[in-house]
Amino acid sequence: MTLQDLIAGVGDRLTPTERRIAEIVSGEPTLLAFGTVSDLADRARTSRPSIVRFATKLGFSGYTELQSWVREAVSKQLSSPSARIRQRVGAADQARSAVAVAMQRVFETLDPVKLASMAEPIVRAKRVYVVSGETSMAGARVLQTGLSMVRPDVLLVHDHSVGRDLSGATEADAVVVFDFARYRRSAVTATRTLADLGVPVIAFTDGPLSPLATIARHWCELRVPAMGPFDSSVPAVTAAELLVAQVASELGDAARERIDRLETIWRATGTFLDEG
Repeated sequence: MTLQDLIAGVGDRLTPTERRIAEIVSGEPTLLAFGTVSDLADRARTSRPSIVRFATKLGFSGYTELQSWVREAVSKQLSSPSARIRQRVGAADQARSAVAVAMQRVFETLDPVKLASMAEPIVRAKRVYVVSGETSMAGARVLQTGLSMVRPDVLLVHDHSVGRDLSGATEADAVVVFDFARYRRSAVTATRTLADLGVPVIAFTDGPLSPLATIARHWCELRVPAMGPFDSSVPAVTAAELLVAQVASELGDAARERIDRLETIWRATGTFLDEG
């Protein structure tokens, strides 16, 4: 989603002053990305509060959040995988630092209250569907594997079988989706289809303007830093593991009994090498 898409989405609700601001930032996005609120107010011949109201109308908490989103969008445009792979100097150190910050953000965002609210639909669901874009698949697979250990009927939805997989979905189920910019059409479409059927949606995505944030009943913002030429999977995997732990805790005896049954089957089938 671009800045122009955001503006177009609220175009019929913009005041004349906000339309003037929109014209300026559309023509000079660097002013929004790197200028102050005063710079933009002066350029648009308006007040600072008008700039803030424009930002909130686009769906942000204020100018600072809008500016951060625009900066990140610009950064992603200038840092495609083909560009990132050519940035060799200090790449490893930058990646370590970025992942450390992202991990701290995961723990701050997924506090006990947030985790409980996201786990609740999963605990009571008859079936759980896990949906993901290709680049966020690591988190989805960790979630599907972990949840399958502590409860039945957890299905990872694949592109080639999405129709078959979703044909029996009902309001009694739940869907957990992972996807980040650039958003996969298949992931967003599958999630929206489930939401239209009344299935509660839990989303891990990268901000309030993600198409998934508008669909989800519960969603969590994850910062996904670059790791070499690609986006890091570490924040999504960590978030998935935290959610599995929360669900297991809330399921209590049911989760413990399921794991005990799995252990019995593994021993009976010789699933693991005998380390003795």
